[in-house]
Amino acid sequence: MFSRRFEPPQSQSKSFSKSQKLGRSSSSFSKEAGVSKRRHESRRRPSTATNAAAALDPQAEISAIVTLVVGQEQRIFAAHENVLCMSPFFQSVLHNQMLDSQSKKISLPDEEPEIFSSILEYLYKGDYYPRLLHNKKRNSWEIEQPSDDGRAETTIYHHGIDGDLLKDTVIYCAAEKYGLEELKRVALRKQGLQSGIQASTILASARYAYANTPDTDSKLRAHYLALIIRSRSTFKRSGTMQLEMFNGGTQLFFDLFVALSNHVDDISSAASTPRTPRSGRPF
Repeated sequence: MFSRRFEPPQSQSKSFSKSQKLGRSSSSFSKEAGVSKRRHESRRRPSTATNAAAALDPQAEISAIVTLVVGQEQRIFAAHENVLCMSPFFQSVLHNQMLDSQSKKISLPDEEPEIFSSILEYLYKGDYYPRLLHNKKRNSWEIEQPSDDGRAETTIYHHGIDGDLLKDTVIYCAAEKYGLEELKRVALRKQGLQSGIQASTILASARYAYANTPDTDSKLRAHYLALIIRSRSTFKRSGTMQLEMFNGGTQLFFDLFVALSNHVDDISSAASTPRTPRSGRPF
């Protein structure tokens, strides 16, 4: 229904993260690639946010345009007000603050442009690249594979920690901030399908998840606890893991201790349960 991603023009092709500097450009809903009605009419793919919004809401074209200044580099994005208001966070900002109706502008200095691009893509399309696909034959979920045989980046460089994080984790935490519960479910399912991530990136992402989700939201935290336990043979040899535990300062490692204890208890309980001689089933 929608194209794989928006291609920014040459003047906006600067990459958003270290991992992308040697590869393809990132998807972006910037002014040049988004709501502007200039250019792109001759392209085959529906590359404007106006067209995407109109498909969701016929009134989107007459909705006010909001300018968003994102990140340390102050990247400029633009979106329809009614689309942004699907987020309780932006609805509150737009309705409760005194914003000029002719030049509405929101500043997000702590947000990563690549992450915000994915947030906008979700608001307009209901998903973000790479998409989550359901395999009906296997009755399982899969992540969309790039059509050009490239590899979708699973991590991004985050200026706030000066290092790489799992992209879906950062999107999950942003969705928590913006009040997008369905996006949290999509991001959680996607990162559950990722593999081949370095132990140091997993630990940094787990620490980020703990720092940017409330104690009442245990789903993302539980994902990392289960991941570390499943990969315990790798983590117990990891110098990064040893350093992380030595430095401490996070709830992560106490939760990990509890999860490991419960895991061992479950194994011990299963091993000690009496079984019938014939069926091998518990009494």
